[in-house]
Amino acid sequence: MGKPANIFVCQSCGSVHGKWAGRCDACGEWNTLVEEIAAQNAPKGNKRKKSRGIEFVDLGGISEDLPRIDMGIAELNRVTGGGLVPGSALLIGGDPGIGKSTLLLQAAGFTAKKGIKTAYISGEEATAQVRRRAKRLGLADSPVHLAAETSLGPILDGLMENKPDVIIIDSIQTLWSDQLGAAPGTVAQVRACAQELTRYAKKRGACVILVGHVTKDGQIAGPRVVEHMVDAVLYFEGDRAGQFRILRAHKNRFGPTDEIGVFEMGESGLSEVENPSAMFLDGRGEAASGAAVFAGLEGTRPVLTEIQALVAPAAFGTPRRAVVGWDSGRLAMVLAVLEARCGVSFGGKDVYLNVAGGLKINEPAADLAVAAALASSVFDTPLPADSVVFGEISLSGDVRAASRTDARLKEAAKLGFKRAIAPAQKSETQKKPNNLLPLIAIKTLPELISRVEAFAEG
Repeated sequence: MGKPANIFVCQSCGSVHGKWAGRCDACGEWNTLVEEIAAQNAPKGNKRKKSRGIEFVDLGGISEDLPRIDMGIAELNRVTGGGLVPGSALLIGGDPGIGKSTLLLQAAGFTAKKGIKTAYISGEEATAQVRRRAKRLGLADSPVHLAAETSLGPILDGLMENKPDVIIIDSIQTLWSDQLGAAPGTVAQVRACAQELTRYAKKRGACVILVGHVTKDGQIAGPRVVEHMVDAVLYFEGDRAGQFRILRAHKNRFGPTDEIGVFEMGESGLSEVENPSAMFLDGRGEAASGAAVFAGLEGTRPVLTEIQALVAPAAFGTPRRAVVGWDSGRLAMVLAVLEARCGVSFGGKDVYLNVAGGLKINEPAADLAVAAALASSVFDTPLPADSVVFGEISLSGDVRAASRTDARLKEAAKLGFKRAIAPAQKSETQKKPNNLLPLIAIKTLPELISRVEAFAEG
């Protein structure tokens, strides 16, 4: 019989090492290897017992679609794809204090009032603390089953006895199983507890929502295998000092992965923002150089945001490139195309780029708006305040069409914009100019620079 072998597991990425080292070879993090006891090697003569096997079915069979559970928060339902699916497991991550517990407690209060048996299990706060928050949110009379426990065994026993339909675990990093010798919060404990809770959700048809901590890089702490176990992974984004929060789906087996939900944090909790475009453009004053309004898409919903750029002489030898809310690699590409194809030099100049409102943009159609903001800052020329910009830039300097142009233009017209600077579109609805904004067609990036210079000349 083999002896138990000591293994060392990285607490950042979950990789296994045969011996301790100061730095993980897989993710490069320092001082993250923790010793764990591996299972004993199976005896050579030990034979596996014969089981009843598994039952195979036809792919074209008919399965009953269970109705989704309405959580009472339209933005949360939008991100999840229309509500919670019975028998699913969700993982919600976000920075400390961003509002994860507040949002889930509000959702739990609504589902409990509708007669859906809901359990809220807190591993970070005492029941008195959760009750005080519920009172502040106006949920003191909600029939939510509340408990404070960190041991997995009693939690599973309580769930088997009470059989709730919606279960909220806050948070998965605080749970521990007595079947493992590792400390709470380690990779082994997080993986084992998440696996048991996910198995319970699939077997009992309940919906389990797990709250996860995030690392300094913004990733959910613990092994990435947890994200593979669950059916949906949601991230809560935003600045704790600000009032707006954005819930974004990174994985969803029952809905889209590009939808966002926008919330506003107030004294009475999180409230929904029905028109995110108006919120992101709120406080926008007179036209100033270095600002461009981007007509983007977040899932099925058009969202308008302001992109701000500042180009200033570098104080030291090496110029800085600072980006907030956009991909820094994408900015480097746009700067290179502006220099190579348009002759606009950024050497010896600091470049700062910011997306107002705390939104993170991942859409390539923001290229043209970024280029317009940069050119406006370089020439110190404000863009027309009544115009929106969108389009993708290629390395050759050509401007490519963006998807769903009609939805972008209709949203801009609804908010009072009068024109759009974008590539020429091939759309049937473009034949109906009464319903859309006038389009200033841009084929190449030099044409955009010419337009900006023309704005300077009046």
